[in-house]
Amino acid sequence: MSNSITIIGAGLGGLTLARVLHVHGIPSKIYEAEPSAEARTQGGQLDIHEHNGQAALDAAGLIDEFRAIIHEGGAASRVLDQHAAVLLDEPDDGTGARPEVLRGDLRRILLESLPDGTIEWGRKVDSVRSLGSRNTADERADGRHELTFADGSTVTTDLLVGADGAWSKIRPLLSDAKPEYVGTTFIETYLYDVDEKHSAAAEAVGGGAMYAPAPGKAIAAHREAGDIVHTYVQLNRTAEWFAGIDFTDAAAATARVAAEFDGWATELTALITDGETAPIPRAIHALPDEHRWDRVPGVTLLGDAAHLMAPSGEGANLAMFDGAELGRAIAAHPDDIEAALSGYEEAMFVRSASEAADSHVILDLCLGEGAPYSLVDFFTGAASVSG
Repeated sequence: MSNSITIIGAGLGGLTLARVLHVHGIPSKIYEAEPSAEARTQGGQLDIHEHNGQAALDAAGLIDEFRAIIHEGGAASRVLDQHAAVLLDEPDDGTGARPEVLRGDLRRILLESLPDGTIEWGRKVDSVRSLGSRNTADERADGRHELTFADGSTVTTDLLVGADGAWSKIRPLLSDAKPEYVGTTFIETYLYDVDEKHSAAAEAVGGGAMYAPAPGKAIAAHREAGDIVHTYVQLNRTAEWFAGIDFTDAAAATARVAAEFDGWATELTALITDGETAPIPRAIHALPDEHRWDRVPGVTLLGDAAHLMAPSGEGANLAMFDGAELGRAIAAHPDDIEAALSGYEEAMFVRSASEAADSHVILDLCLGEGAPYSLVDFFTGAASVSG
């Protein structure tokens, strides 16, 4: 094919798309706003699922590289009550159905799989416009778009893919939908050298993921490679409540968040009070569950840009699967991009709507009135979601 393909965003979904296209001999270009691959940390561990995330990596020809970065034992999980009593303790069964890897390691193997020059860093999109067709009254008919970057430079492309996350600059070409706050915020912090310096908290967390949920609040943590525990405190509170906390004052913010867990076991609250990084609030936003759009020539979306939802363990998996499926669709229809986009979007709309509905269920299992026992039932199969 001779059409130019431009991908906005060098996250997992955009990188997977570029890699699958490369496997099929199709060049593409990624523009990423961050100045380099090392500009910021890439978050914690991800469980990569057999039916979507691993399938995407297989399509990308990277399954062996993926297996080399698996955190052995990291798929263990346990549920505790607020007194640190263990309600469920499931070891890593070693099946490989949902192995854990660091997001940064996963991004690295994707980056290393692409030809030099595929990514241009420090290229923040300022605006985008349809060039339309000079031969028709329909301004979108031929699908070409012009991107203007923050530095004033421009690029024209035949196919534009928005892989630029929750606040996508590409989404408005297709949809008026905007992410809305779901009423839950996660507060992120880390402990280091946990077995030596934070032994009680380390023992409570165990070797994998630990969840201590209650109605409206939870402490969740994950042991990562390198003797690290990564914590996400979860609170159902209004945006105004969080606006009243000065997170630039780490000590005061930590104390305010910890106060919400007054009376909880000290080995659990230590995951907050002993945090060795400043607490970072991450307000959870979502697009409408059945977010979709009419076909617009020459442009599409993947990952959070297309179907942002509350955390349910599927976000990264869906983004990579979107990227792989879009890459394969383009490879299958190199001379009919619109057919490729139509087929990709229809299938993506169905799977993302299903996962979005499930994300509400997962959030309720963790923070609803039935917690922590509702989460125990989910892990043991007494409760389920459609996925």
